[in-house]
Amino acid sequence: MSIRVAVVDDQALVRGGFAMILRVQADIEVVAEAGTGLEAIEVVRRHRPDVVLMDIRMPGMDGLEATSRIMAEADWNVRVLILTTFDPDEYVYRALRAGAGGFVLKDIPADQLAGAVRTVADGGALLAPSITRRLIGRFTERLTVNATVAGRLDRLTEREHEVLTAVARGASNSEIAKELFIGPATVKSHVSGILTKLGLRDRTQMVIFAYESGLIRAGDHDIGH
Repeated sequence: MSIRVAVVDDQALVRGGFAMILRVQADIEVVAEAGTGLEAIEVVRRHRPDVVLMDIRMPGMDGLEATSRIMAEADWNVRVLILTTFDPDEYVYRALRAGAGGFVLKDIPADQLAGAVRTVADGGALLAPSITRRLIGRFTERLTVNATVAGRLDRLTEREHEVLTAVARGASNSEIAKELFIGPATVKSHVSGILTKLGLRDRTQMVIFAYESGLIRAGDHDIGH
């Protein structure tokens, strides 16, 4: 089955460019385009895409509000992929909290855009864990630990705490398996259990939860290489 995509950007040339790149992919179908947040909500309701490429800064209703409404209303597994010039501001962070599956830079190479859509459609998190942690760490370092959020950590086993911490550092399943001396399939099982116990959507929200619960803090670990 094809991955159904809606492209949202207030700049027609940018929007058309992304749509054109995706339309040549055999496994991707661009089902709708929109130029505002309100239009995005309308086309998503009508076409029920698998992935929405969402610009964050648009006149009227911005991509943040549109993302929140889409994720709150959707009764299917829609994923939102934020488009940004990578001015890593709080709007992007809040969009991730609202349930967006990740973000890509607007100058992403054409040959990587389809891969980004496939990754998010398949339930993957942000494309670059180190960038994810820079973005999240920048804003969560200003947050106080939410006692209610922190209390949800009690739902997890000691091993699940270890896996969640590793995910928050940006480790892959294979890296976590090597670090904890367990199999990749076991790591995948633990990740699934953590998502269920904490009521989270994906690994992106796991990273955010780890920071907001106080399990990990900005600066606790090195980022990147």
